[in-house]
Amino acid sequence: MTTTSNPTSIKSIYIDFKAITKAGLAISVVFSSIAGYVLGFDSTHSFDWLVLLKLAIGGYCMVGASNAYNQVIERDLDALMDRTKNRPVASGRMTPGLAVLVASLLTILGVALLYTINPKTAMFGAISIFLYTSIYTPLKTVTSLSVFVGAFPGAIPFMLGWVAATGEFGIEAGTLFLIQFFWQFPHFWAIGWFLYEDYEKAGFFMLPTGKKDRGTSLQIILYTVWLIIASLLPALGYTGQLFITPVAAIFVLCLGLWMLFYGVRLYQIKTAKAARTLMLVSVSYITLLQLVYILDKFLR
Repeated sequence: MTTTSNPTSIKSIYIDFKAITKAGLAISVVFSSIAGYVLGFDSTHSFDWLVLLKLAIGGYCMVGASNAYNQVIERDLDALMDRTKNRPVASGRMTPGLAVLVASLLTILGVALLYTINPKTAMFGAISIFLYTSIYTPLKTVTSLSVFVGAFPGAIPFMLGWVAATGEFGIEAGTLFLIQFFWQFPHFWAIGWFLYEDYEKAGFFMLPTGKKDRGTSLQIILYTVWLIIASLLPALGYTGQLFITPVAAIFVLCLGLWMLFYGVRLYQIKTAKAARTLMLVSVSYITLLQLVYILDKFLR
């Protein structure tokens, strides 16, 4: 990595590595995978600290690689937006070639680490990079359906942990996938709403109607309802080894209603501030939901 002011600064290398891999996002994604792993291990599939460590590092590498490829592909568009113009490649601090090298090394390391857990975990990790980089990223300037496509790789981390723990993709991992899949829509549409003017500079189509209007906010509410339903499925007894108690279901329902409240509020007042609040609530929601699932497993 290079900087225009001090090419050899370790601090600048560290800062650019965090920026090119979007460390904050990557860590939150790794948390989802760890939550899935903790939910997945049982007497048949025993807990293994080494597997958890490989999942965490491998997961970070996969997310980091996706973000690095994305920043190479979108470097010219990133330079147009206030939110992204200081990213390493867009600002010129890092060459596209070096960024591709970083992304490629992260891809190889991530897939290799996940493969040592089991081949299915590596396969899903590789699929997430491919979908995010090769389909979602190019579609962002073409159609708002890019959010739908992006929801697939975005929904993988939670279920990836379960697959890492069990080596299987069944109804349990599918349910975890479904929860994080529906969560993507209100979360990213809220971001698309309060950053609408910035996205418009680069020609990104993020909102389902293309506008900050009643139709978009209605769809946010609709997908939040689907999210609530999906999050309560483990309480019904049809999701195999993944289940939650009625007490946990009440907490999960309250979390869903909390997020729905802010979705309805956005529908009512339609402001950037309301959209930003919904985005922040959605981040808290998915973290708290995963914690409720985990606590319920150990306290039931």
